[in-house]
Amino acid sequence: MSSADQDLEITPQVLLKAYSCGIFPMAESADDPGLYWVEPEYRGIIPLNHLIVSHRLARTIRSDRFEVVVDHDFEAVIDACATPAAGRRSTWINKRIRKLYGELFALGHCHTVEAYQGRRLVGGLYGVDLAGAFFGESMFHRERDASKVALAHLVARMRYGGYRLLDTQFVTDHLLSLGAVELPRSQYHLLLNNALQIDGDFLAWPKDETKTGAEILAELAQHETR
Repeated sequence: MSSADQDLEITPQVLLKAYSCGIFPMAESADDPGLYWVEPEYRGIIPLNHLIVSHRLARTIRSDRFEVVVDHDFEAVIDACATPAAGRRSTWINKRIRKLYGELFALGHCHTVEAYQGRRLVGGLYGVDLAGAFFGESMFHRERDASKVALAHLVARMRYGGYRLLDTQFVTDHLLSLGAVELPRSQYHLLLNNALQIDGDFLAWPKDETKTGAEILAELAQHETR
């Protein structure tokens, strides 16, 4: 379900309320100034106790090839997510999206997970943080597996911080390979409502406390969310 939103002023507070109701905004293109609300009939999630980490990905994580940090450079992450790439010639991230999520970031309701090689940003993601749910918005990579490593760090951080729901909005082949599942709207709302009763703490691991790949894998190996 979607509806046009050319005239309504969307504030960060309106945006958070929409997420709490299972709705999120999108734009037709980067050049289109308008937004529309989306409430998919089927919703993608990654169960926090079922992220699929292949042997090769585990080796990459353990190698600490990428330095992973959070909330270091929001603008660089959203720029990278908006840049056309293989399999993604256009973007829905327009100026209003950038402004709104930048405001959410300033309020502590939007976070980034960033993977670096030296000083070069090579992968990452951003999303909305609300109670015990994290709503993944977009991810990117410039080096093989960089976005997957960022996602593994996100899931480990969420597990440690007591979250209950990682929303991916839609399911792609890429996300399916990492354990994403698709749920009907009614089942998704049950999980969302449960997650909204929880106070997740994204910074239970402080942002300046770098975790090794071994620590990330150890957290992912735990079978139950804290």
